[in-house]
Amino acid sequence: MKARSISDTSLSAGTIKARCIVEPSRRITGEILFTSQPIAFLQGVDPEIGMVSDKKHELYGKAFSGKILVFPNAVGSSVGAYVIYRLAKNHVGPKAMINQNSDIITASGCAISRIPLFDLPDSDIGGLREMKRVELLKTGTIRSLEGNEK
Repeated sequence: MKARSISDTSLSAGTIKARCIVEPSRRITGEILFTSQPIAFLQGVDPEIGMVSDKKHELYGKAFSGKILVFPNAVGSSVGAYVIYRLAKNHVGPKAMINQNSDIITASGCAISRIPLFDLPDSDIGGLREMKRVELLKTGTIRSLEGNEK
């Protein structure tokens, strides 16, 4: 697991500089799945189907698979890291995760699962709410792909 520091939090319109917690092996593009609510992986996620199973959560019934999951942080038991691992092993996990402040549950789960993880301790994840598709670079750059579809 390799951590990088934030050098510039606002690069240009449609671009955000993040801290890389679990480095991707390559450039990642994907659709954002955003929530402003923390995720309880152990109690609130079904690792067999890759969805939030907590009916009170705003992401209830929405699939993680192939998406870039954006949420503030995980809550609950440290066993939640194993749920992240099971999501990856069942091929229903997200392509990457972005947190406001990455916690030990999310960081360890992503590290053992090889799911890229970024966080934004000096910026607000709310800036990602309106972005539909993004590109994540190993440098920690998050770039909106609106109008730049490939």
